[in-house]
Amino acid sequence: MKVSVEHQNYIKKLKREKHKITLTRILILISIFVLWEIAGDLNIIDPFLTSTPSRMLQSLIKIYGEGALFTHIGITCFETVVGFLLSTILGTFIAILLWWSDFASKVLDPYLVVLNSLPKIALAPIIIFWMGNGIKAIIVITVLISIVVTIITVLNSFKEVEDEKIKLMKTFGANKFQILKHLIIPSSIPTLMSALKINVGLSWVGVIMGEFLVAKEGLGFLIVYGGQISELDMVMMSIIILSILAYLMYVAVAIFEKRLQKRF
Repeated sequence: MKVSVEHQNYIKKLKREKHKITLTRILILISIFVLWEIAGDLNIIDPFLTSTPSRMLQSLIKIYGEGALFTHIGITCFETVVGFLLSTILGTFIAILLWWSDFASKVLDPYLVVLNSLPKIALAPIIIFWMGNGIKAIIVITVLISIVVTIITVLNSFKEVEDEKIKLMKTFGANKFQILKHLIIPSSIPTLMSALKINVGLSWVGVIMGEFLVAKEGLGFLIVYGGQISELDMVMMSIIILSILAYLMYVAVAIFEKRLQKRF
């Protein structure tokens, strides 16, 4: 199939626009770090309190030289991915059960509202007492922070599917499972992807909160430890690494979303 010249020009224009946006983002990021470094060197800002890119790089090299950098990163990533997957899978499964039973949905609705409003970190001491002082407690805290939002978001998406479409499928003899598989879930894909993206952020929040309280390893531990010994370069370095990892995880979810959209 021959593509018209106008269509080729349009595709080229889109690519140029995409490259321009990417280049602008990179330039903004570089400018921020350059200005940050200059402001610190000229004592416009206090480098002890705000650190500078060069001081953070020195801290990074030091921790890498001690052989602990990738251990801290690996532990935090493991906790985040496990918490993310558990909260997404369990949250979606519970949302399906509540959609399946309208009675259960109406009964549990106020409880979900209360749980969503409750600061989950308040339950952390109880979780630590139950699960122990370790990775299990951090993962449970992460799941608690993410799962209620997933349930509410996905369930509301299921309920927003047009009744006329459901009635039409019932007219053709579809059972509830067929309606769920062929109508409800495909129609809710955009919301499910939004829930995944929200869970990325919530999972990182949950893990770092958990590591603040109980961890002896991980990026959250480095932030707390750096603050305790007044090594704010270590704190800022850990925050930058967290930002990069969170972005990469978001990109992975976005790629998964594009592939899933092609299948539906």
